Amino acid sequence: MSSENVIFFTKSSSLHVANINRLLCNAKSDVIVNYICSNNTGIMVITSKVAQQSDMSIIDQYVKNSNDINSLQVEKPCLPKSKSYLKIIGILFFPHVNSQEKLTLNDIEMILKQNHIFNNISLTSKPRVIKASPKSDMSIV
Repeated sequence: MSSENVIFFTKSSSLHVANINRLLCNAKSDVIVNYICSNNTGIMVITSKVAQQSDMSIIDQYVKNSNDINSLQVEKPCLPKSKSYLKIIGILFFPHVNSQEKLTLNDIEMILKQNHIFNNISLTSKPRVIKASPKSDMSIV
């Protein structure tokens, strides 16, 4: 979204919040828009819960139909896709029975690839493995 669009849209953000909430309520959605703010890439619509695709399309249509902005410069809405911290508990620190061989980074990467929960997740730094406690056999990644 262009900077002019952001300025025009955020000027009356409280009105936009009320209108979007009305549209979401009419669609029987349980998502509520708390506020709208701007950042360096455009506007952010902060909601009470994680928005579904249908909720985002309602918000997208509202923004594109707004009189304040040029709809050709509006990008498709999306959810944030980054995580700054991920804690995985429940992996054995000594993965092989009766072995003193510690869990390695290759073991962690193999576990992540095999688990469907971690599909479409990219690690931005090397995983770190620590023992949960001195007397425990569990690790924290």
